[in-house]
This record gives sequence, C-alpha cells and structure tokens, in this order.
Amino acid sequence: MRVDLRCYAIVDPEVSGGHELPDLCRMLAAGGVTLVQLRDKLSDTRVMVERARAIKAALGAVPLVINDRVDVALAVRCDGVHIGWDDMAPADARRLLGPDAIIGLTINSPQRADATDLSLIDYAGIGGVYGTTSKQTKNSPIGVSGMARVIEALHRRRSGFITCGIAGINAANAAPVIEAGADGVSVISSLSMAKDPKAAAAELLHVVDAALSKRSKK
Repeated sequence: MRVDLRCYAIVDPEVSGGHELPDLCRMLAAGGVTLVQLRDKLSDTRVMVERARAIKAALGAVPLVINDRVDVALAVRCDGVHIGWDDMAPADARRLLGPDAIIGLTINSPQRADATDLSLIDYAGIGGVYGTTSKQTKNSPIGVSGMARVIEALHRRRSGFITCGIAGINAANAAPVIEAGADGVSVISSLSMAKDPKAAAAELLHVVDAALSKRSKK
C-alpha cells in the first residue's frame, strides 16, 4: 500500500487544542499516526510555509500533505497534497508535483467517483461521514452507508483503491467506518482537542487496526 491511511490526522491552527502545531504533531507521531495533513485556510502564504516546514521536521518519518495548497507543498518539499473537488484539478496537481507525490481527493458521491481519473490520485477521502464542527460545509453528512456506496463505485473501477472516511470520526465511531470498507480514518478534533493527543492517536489506531483485522477474517 503506497499510502497508509489507518490513522490520518488533520491539523489546523484554528483547531489545535491550544498547542503549537509542531508540538501537536510531535505528540501525534509518537502516538502512531500514519499520515498528517496541514489544513490552514487563514494564514498568509509565508506563515503557512514556515509552519509546514516546522511540522515536517517534527513529524520525522510520518508523511505530510498540505490541504489545497500545491505551492506550499512544493516550497516545503513535503510528501504531497489533499485537494477538494473544487480545488486544483488532479491532473494539474500531478503535473506540478510529479509522479512520486501523494495526491488525495475528497469524493462524496458515486457520481464523482465515476468521474475521477484514478490514475492521477493515490487515495480518496470520502465524506463527510458524520457531522463535524471543525469545518464549515454546505453538504449534509452522507453516513456510513453513503460512504460505502462511494467505495463500491471506486472499487468497481479499480479493485482495492484505498480510501478513508472523513468528518466527525473518533475512537467511538471509527469501527463502523472500517467495517463499511474504508482503509482508514481522517480525524481532526478527536485528536487535536484531546487532553493527551499521543494517547488519543494510539487509541484510534488500535480501534482501526482491530476493525481491519476483523474485516480481513470475514
């Protein structure tokens, strides 16, 4: 598997639990997160680049992707980007970042799954699965069943294409996301706002791994 989505943390300066993001990322890495995305909708570009560099250093071997901002990913030489449906087209992101970059795309319907060139992206973030307060969105949650339909559409086109559920996920509700076919979970508040982010990451990873193991035995 080219990308490990089991415990995929999103970090955002607006949802940081009072931590500086490099410190938060250091704790999350110690807890076992497998991928980190920096989401920063408000900072000036220079501030965002400096923050991304500091986060990259704090994460060590854990891959870092940048939400939306291909220019920041290029400047920092991080592992890639995660883009939304209305952001830069995957073809343009791939042309700029090259064949080795990680490129993820948010997909929220089977129709969009069918319209995506899967050769251009490495994974799909599907949702929002549950309701979330960490991001303003005009779309209603699609639920676990809606996520499963998107995964089915993707797998009809490419068997085993990797996916993660996004939005409103925590250790208490992550198992159904995995049971429905996702390869991991993308999480912000339940990690960043936890009293002990390291312990929260370890707990979430344990839940996901247990659900993956159970699914593999069926």
